[in-house]
Amino acid sequence: MNGFELTSGTSLFAIGDLQISLGLFVKGLAGALLLAIALIVWRGRALRAAIRAEAARRDALAEQRMADLLRAQADMQGRLAAMSEVFGAKQSEFNHAINQRLDGMTHRIGATITEQTKSTHENLRHLQERLAVIDAAQNNIQNLAKDVVGLQAILSNKQTRGAFGQSRMETIVADGLPMGAYSFQPTLSNGSRPDCTIRMPNGSPPLVIDAKFPLEAWNAIRDAGSPEMRKAASQQFRRDLDVHIRDIAEKYLIAGETQEMAFLFVPSESIFAEIHEHFESIVQRAHRLRIVIVSPSLLMLSIQVIQSVLKDQRMREQAHLIQGEVLHLMEDLTRLDDRTRKLQSHFLAAQKDVDMILTSADKLTKRGAKIEAMEFEAGAGPAEPGQPEAPSVESRTGLLRLRVVDDD
Repeated sequence: MNGFELTSGTSLFAIGDLQISLGLFVKGLAGALLLAIALIVWRGRALRAAIRAEAARRDALAEQRMADLLRAQADMQGRLAAMSEVFGAKQSEFNHAINQRLDGMTHRIGATITEQTKSTHENLRHLQERLAVIDAAQNNIQNLAKDVVGLQAILSNKQTRGAFGQSRMETIVADGLPMGAYSFQPTLSNGSRPDCTIRMPNGSPPLVIDAKFPLEAWNAIRDAGSPEMRKAASQQFRRDLDVHIRDIAEKYLIAGETQEMAFLFVPSESIFAEIHEHFESIVQRAHRLRIVIVSPSLLMLSIQVIQSVLKDQRMREQAHLIQGEVLHLMEDLTRLDDRTRKLQSHFLAAQKDVDMILTSADKLTKRGAKIEAMEFEAGAGPAEPGQPEAPSVESRTGLLRLRVVDDD
């Protein structure tokens, strides 16, 4: 053979006893190629069907997510409406409670003001009564000033003069002390009868007052026409006053029954001044015998001091009652302070709750506005090669949740 020629019957290789010719190999190769092409075509169709099914599934899932989101939005709007109604009801109840408390406080304040007004009117009425008493006393003083002209005639008679001194002393004592704090013409254990005795506080013996002043000797001094007569009258006055002072000390100073000193009442301020100016020895002797010579003003001052001491004694006797009332008053003030502070704390707490409710309502309003402002794509197809895939509804919902959490 000059050359190698391939034919369809030419044997290429053998597999065991089977001879593989060129024609058989070419046919097998063509069949395999056709099979591969058919397989490629079938897989392309299956891939396109799977892509269409995935796209349909994604569209259905997106529609379902959209429906769920719309339902959630409707549910949230319903809850917001319910919360608004609840907040409105709570606010109405709160306003009603505040109005009731304010009405109660207004009523109590009005009652207090009414009581204070009544007390003020009562005090003014008492003041007017006191002013009327003062006017009456002034009228009496004017009447007494008219009667001064007749004093000389009254003093000219010895018996009348003694009655005048006794009457003036009794008037001063009766005007300055309450009933039961003094006694006129009492009888002592030795049978003597002083002109007046005054009850002393703390169970002490009474104080004796004598109003029988020797005015005859004093009038003799005033009527003396010469220095010798005046000197003799002064000596007689000194002796009479000395005897009278000794009589008071012997009759009225009884140990354990009366005070250790007594008052000798002089019914004239001018006579009292003359005695202390010209008869100092008599005054000193009276002091040694524990006899105090008093004028009408000094007796009035002494009566006022005794009245103050008696009043202090009565106040001390009633001190436990006063202390009890003060304690009750302090307890009432403490309760009033506690209730006022509780009411203040209630007002502060209510204001804080209202501020928190308003803050929550503002947040809910902002969230609703954000939800209403969101836009969703109706349907997104498969992404083109080389283009980024659009975010799914699920990823957008997650992003929305993240934003809501960040706002909180």
